[in-house]
Amino acid sequence: QEDLVESGGGLVQAGESLTLSCAVSKSITNIKRMAWYRQAPGKLRDVVATLSSDGSTDYTDSVKARFTISRDNAKNTVYLQMNSLRPEDTAVYYCNARAGTIRQYNYWGQGTQVTVSS
Repeated sequence: QEDLVESGGGLVQAGESLTLSCAVSKSITNIKRMAWYRQAPGKLRDVVATLSSDGSTDYTDSVKARFTISRDNAKNTVYLQMNSLRPEDTAVYYCNARAGTIRQYNYWGQGTQVTVSS
């Protein structure tokens, strides 16, 4: 069983919306932070949005007011609602969980492709 499983990627036109989902395995406990990262071709993987265990969120400047990270604890799922998509949002999107008590570990999903056409 995968620890994190993303879904919801696809091909959309500029201005449209997509919602990514990340199913979190119940085997991951003491989660301190959930996050979405993205990696465009030829670029490094960068953080897009974070959701801490206290409920606080943070976003990279380029997606503020367009993207929203949220979670459904009953479904053990984290979402990334993406509105007003732009071609520069094209990337593979990865779900990340940072968990642990004394020592923290990073968990990654396999990634889901988001392509925005102009």
